[in-house]
Amino acid sequence: MPLPTKPLLFTVTTDLCFDQRMQRICGSLAAAGYRVQLVGWQRPTSPPLTPQPYHQHRLRGWFQKGKFFYLEYNLRLFFYLLGQRAAAWCACDLDTALPVWLRARLSSQPFVYDAHELFTEVPEVVARPAVQRLWCWVESFIVPRARLAYTVGPALARVFEQRYGRPFAVVRNVSRLRTNEALPPAPTAAPPGGYILYQGALNVGRGLESLIDAMPQVAGRLVICGEGDLSAALRERAERLGLLASASNPVGKVEFRGFVLPEALRDVTRHAAVGIMLLENIGLSYYYSLANKFFDYVHAGIPQVLIDFPEYRALNDQFDVAELVSDLEPATLAAALNRLLRDEPARYQHLAENCRRAAPQLSWQHEEQVLLKLFADLIP
Repeated sequence: MPLPTKPLLFTVTTDLCFDQRMQRICGSLAAAGYRVQLVGWQRPTSPPLTPQPYHQHRLRGWFQKGKFFYLEYNLRLFFYLLGQRAAAWCACDLDTALPVWLRARLSSQPFVYDAHELFTEVPEVVARPAVQRLWCWVESFIVPRARLAYTVGPALARVFEQRYGRPFAVVRNVSRLRTNEALPPAPTAAPPGGYILYQGALNVGRGLESLIDAMPQVAGRLVICGEGDLSAALRERAERLGLLASASNPVGKVEFRGFVLPEALRDVTRHAAVGIMLLENIGLSYYYSLANKFFDYVHAGIPQVLIDFPEYRALNDQFDVAELVSDLEPATLAAALNRLLRDEPARYQHLAENCRRAAPQLSWQHEEQVLLKLFADLIP
């Protein structure tokens, strides 16, 4: 493969260790010969950086959330970028976009926008009209000025295209298929002792309160991997319902494992019985989302309980790997989970077999080719 050796710089507000999308994107571009740098933010609880085939740098500062964090991050990022060189500058989401656009403009080089979500429609922004107006202005300034723009799914691409009348490519947030790790045959029923797995941020709008409320009626236990704004409240909720491990119940119905690094998370996922992917309809970003956990569950060969939103319905109509739920009532969630865990073993086996058939088609190996062509066309 020819080696472009051209430098690319990407920016995020994550701490880099748990950002699987950026690890895939930067890793693929580095393997294609680009000199890639990924810039993020050092958090108080951040683990050491994991080895990657590209350069990583974490900025440090005083604030970790809120308007002062965004102000500090953008200022520190801009001054850091002044000392860097790149053939193209890529901002991941609106919260990193302004300093990256300005740096690209100063050097008359391409500015790239990677929309991991519809930032102006995430719940934390939708709930605050003044904040939403500010981010809408940033979006209206940034998106038309991007030489290349892409996002995670077709539905979000259509939203951007309708808003700004410009093309938006799609690079889905799909897991890399490990061809050297063949899955065993699909089980004939949910494995004894297998758990329900939620992986991801513990934030508003993820359906986690309803999921915990459903657990007393569910024939299984729940493992939660991740942290977020609701971490303390969800733990208190589970404790109040008597779902956490105790002297009288050493296992517990709900287990919080905190942050889990991607490689370890893959093993946790492979040993689950059912995955869960729930969202509330509180903003277009969630409604049109296409989360990587959907693909992670498919690659692990486990059925999932899935919110009935457009992107997920379209994929499930094609591959039939999940039970869809139309609402997040605890009774609805308990019924769907019990169907898979206890009541309908034939249905469980059917979905698990479909996961194994779908995995080769839903892989990063396909998305990687789209990504590489986009950058090859941008920087010939």
